[in-house]
Amino acid sequence: MAKDPVCGMLVDEKTAKFKSENMGKTYYFCSQMCKTSFDKNPMKYTGKGGHSPQSEHMQSGHCCS
Repeated sequence: MAKDPVCGMLVDEKTAKFKSENMGKTYYFCSQMCKTSFDKNPMKYTGKGGHSPQSEHMQSGHCCS
């Protein structure tokens, strides 16, 4: 299982419908919305932004079901 870098949900890499490559690493997402957020600004979600992207994502009101 991989952790969605946007919302923190666990995603099965074998069945994930949404994924992106960034700097040689594959990231897996629970939804198109999370993938789109990541693709717009991957540095925000790769640990270089200096804040917690997961808590910001959850406060924004969209979720991943």
